[in-house]
Parts: sequence; C-alpha cells; structure tokens
Amino acid sequence: MAQAWTKSDWRAKPRVQMPDYPDADALAAVEAQLASYPPLVFAGETRKLRDQLAAVSRGEAFLLQGGDCAESFAEFCADSIRDTYKVMLQMAVVLTYGAKVPVVKVGRMAGQFAKPRSAPTEVREGVELPSYRGDIVNELDFTPQARIPNPAKMLQAYTQAAASLNLLRAFSQGGFADINRVHAWTLGFTDGDEADKYRDMANRISDALDFMAAAGLNSKTAHTLGTVDFYTSHEALLLEYEEALCRVDSTSGLPVAGSGHMIWIGDRTRQPDGAHVEFCRGVQNPIGLKCGPTTSEDDLKRLMETLNPDNAAGRLTLIARFGAGSVGDHLPRLIKTVQQEGANVVWSCDPMHGNTIKSGSGYKTRPFDSVLREVQEFFAVHRAEGTVPGGVHFEMTGKDVTECTGGVRAVTDEDLSARYHTACDPRLNASQSLELAFLVAEELSVSGRASAVAAG
Repeated sequence: MAQAWTKSDWRAKPRVQMPDYPDADALAAVEAQLASYPPLVFAGETRKLRDQLAAVSRGEAFLLQGGDCAESFAEFCADSIRDTYKVMLQMAVVLTYGAKVPVVKVGRMAGQFAKPRSAPTEVREGVELPSYRGDIVNELDFTPQARIPNPAKMLQAYTQAAASLNLLRAFSQGGFADINRVHAWTLGFTDGDEADKYRDMANRISDALDFMAAAGLNSKTAHTLGTVDFYTSHEALLLEYEEALCRVDSTSGLPVAGSGHMIWIGDRTRQPDGAHVEFCRGVQNPIGLKCGPTTSEDDLKRLMETLNPDNAAGRLTLIARFGAGSVGDHLPRLIKTVQQEGANVVWSCDPMHGNTIKSGSGYKTRPFDSVLREVQEFFAVHRAEGTVPGGVHFEMTGKDVTECTGGVRAVTDEDLSARYHTACDPRLNASQSLELAFLVAEELSVSGRASAVAAG
C-alpha cells in the first residue's frame, strides 16, 4: 500500500518547471479561492475511466488521447472545442472499426494550460526574459510585464475549463455524438481525390452501420450509438493549481485530483523523488507517465512502484515518446522492465514530441511521415514482444492550421506561415489527424490478425 500522503507533501520535494511567483500573498489568496470552488471532475468519472483503461491494458479497448499543445485564453470559443471534439469522434469511429474493440476517448482539454520549457529564459535581439509557460502562468507577448507569473491566471483557467467541460458533456450526451452523424463527416473527408485510398475502409464502415440499422440497432434503440463517454486530461505541471483542486471522494474517502479525469507527468518532471511524482502518487485518478530516451530501467521500476504500489490495472499509462527511428532502441528494454516487474500498465505512443524539427522556413514543425513512422515502429515492437499496443497520444486541433508538414493535403514548408497559430508546439490539423486514424486503424487490423494467428 502507498505510504501516508497529504496533498501538500510535494512542497517539501525538489521542484522543476514551475514558476516563482513574486507576490506570495497574491498566490496564497488565489489558492484559497480555488480551494473553495467545486471540483471540475468527479470521483465516479475517474473510477469509470480507470475501469476502461484497465480494459485497454488487457487489449479489450484502445486509448485515443488528443488535443491542444497548450490551451489558449485568447482563442477560447465554442467552435474550437466543437471542432477538436468532432475530429476525435471521427478518429474514434475509424479506430473502433480497425481495432474491433471500444475506443476510450480522452481529450487534452479543459486543463492543458501549462507547458514545460527547455530553458527558463528566452533571448530575442539581445533581450532576455522569462520563458512563456502557458496562459495559466504568464503571457506570450515578449515584454517584461507579460512574462511575470501571475497567480490570478489560475482563476481564469478554472473558469475556462469549467465552461469547456460543460460543453463537452452536452456534446457527448445531447445527440451530437451520434455515430451515423460522425461517420457522415468522415465520408466527406474521403470524397476528395487525395484521400481516395481511405474510401474503401470508410465504405466498409458504412456497410457495417447499414447492417446494424437493418438489424434494428440505431441511436434510438441503442443508447451507446448516440452518446459517448469523453474524458479530459492534462499535464499536472502547476502543482499549486492541482493541490487547490484536490478533493476527498465522499464514497471512498480517498483524494482525487479535481482538475481533470486523467493527469500525466512529463518527461522533464518525472524525477522519482521530485514534487510532481509526489503529488501524483497520492491521488486516485489514472496517471500518465511520459517515457523518453533518457528513461532508465531503474527509474521506471521506482516510478511504477511509487505511482502504482498496488499494481492496479488502469492506474498507470506509460506514454512512449522516442522519435522515429529510435523506438527500437528504447521501447524493448522498457517493455522487458515492465514484464520483469509483472506491472499492469497501458502502453501508449506519443509520436509528436520526439519528431519536432526546425523547417527550412524557420518554423518549428513535425513531419507527418515521421509521426506515422514512430507509430508504426511502436506497433512493430509490441508485435515482436507479444505485448499490447494500447493507445496513441496526439497534439492536434480541429482547425485547418498549417503547423505540421505532409499528409494527403500536403502541407509544405512554404505553407507553414499561412495558418501557423500554435503558441508552443505544432499540431496536426483536422485532415492530418483523421488520416492518421485511418493509418493507425490499419496497424490495429494487422495486430489483430497477428494475435488471432498466435492464438491458434
């Protein structure tokens, strides 16, 4: 069992990637105000997600996690939430068909406001200022005032997260998520000549839906065809915010992070004795752990023991992020470590963070082909090891941005400046996200056939 824990214990641990607020009194006042607010998510929802992730760990479901690199205050609107949610539903239908299992849908939404940075300061034309750390901390404008950490921004983040969750719940239960409506949107994607190679799978999905309708299964007769479960997640980076929204579940008497259904620890904040691991070990939510090339076997053993001492299925998701061409160098040794420990984990692939490059036009971008290659390598390693490739984790948006190059609609280096809107990292646009879902579905089909052969 876990050692005794309180939600403020992290304050005695080494902290990284967190701002130093210049006004301690203002920070304390904001924390006290947040602590009096209702939680954004509820304990029963997090338990349901844990159960669904337990099914993912056994190969009985598949995890789709996606959304913004960093949510913006300035660009917050209902249309943006709707468009990203819509694309994730389309991706989920395609993946469900490929995997032949339910898809667990988790958005990087309603809380993804803080970002780790590679350096604490930024220099432009000889001027050095603190780095932008996300709208929950400071502002993107390159001025001394804008870059001062402001605790009041946590209150704005809470308000935006609450509004986002309200809309997401309405979309999920109010008819917007009807599977026939969602698939009709996908058919629109395959109408273009450039996407005709995906038309065959889309038509097969249509045939399956037609068969179900003929058998009397539709959104009126089967509730699950008209509604979905949709969860939220974010990196638990700003621990003052996380602590203030931590609550005790009245049913179990155990602490729950009230800021989102699932929280994760980043590759830069996974120190076994650090503040972020300390906070996350005590809450009952599903926890994600980013694993990069520098993740050692010993650290992984310690982190699994610390974060999931009871070895509960669905508690811990290992999110692999190595970069195309490097998966085979690192993932097998980490899989063997998990097997040696007998640990229950979900394996998910983040093919975004290891494939960021600077384009010839000067923009930070991610080539679609590199993203796809890392996903393919992830599946290939799991097939070779006989383990379950449980999910994928994308930075994406429903908007028609030009931030990642490639895809069937062929964003080039020269196109990047047209609609490059991200404040931090480049995101897949709607077309690239859906195309990737078709390609992952093909990988899932291959893995499913391989499993069937192995089972005899």
